Amino acid sequence: MSDNLLSIPVQTIKGEQKTLADYAGKAVLVVNTASKCGFTPQYKGLETLWQRYKDQGLVVLGFPCNQFGKQEPGNDGAISQFCELNYGVSFPMFKKIDVNGSAAHPLFVRLKKQAPGLLGSERIKWNFTKFLIGRDGNLVKRYAPLTKPEDLTGDIEALLRV
Repeated sequence: MSDNLLSIPVQTIKGEQKTLADYAGKAVLVVNTASKCGFTPQYKGLETLWQRYKDQGLVVLGFPCNQFGKQEPGNDGAISQFCELNYGVSFPMFKKIDVNGSAAHPLFVRLKKQAPGLLGSERIKWNFTKFLIGRDGNLVKRYAPLTKPEDLTGDIEALLRV
């Protein structure tokens, strides 16, 4: 299995088929999200990163997940509307997925394998775990849910200078 993440298929929240290759040449921040989580206000920080760095080559990708406390119960339409109305989210959002277990999306299977969490665990512990991928499609770093989006600016700026 290649370490490169670009060939993995994903589906937008509007149903469009894509792969991460659609974002080739960009730094990519992948985040598993939820609308009813204590970390949900991070949507604002993610949107700020997107607006600040999108013209320099960053794309933020949100992947809703209902595996943690059932904090993303809505359908794709409700999720999309919530994000736009409450946080002005304009970065790409994707269909609701699983990030753990036998039905985990292949993107998250690969991300967890390449960047295990605390004590080597490959499980996602909660919503708003973040993965930063370089312009070459290779994983750079994993961030815990507690890490605020604004705390990623140094790593993002370093990637965008490369």
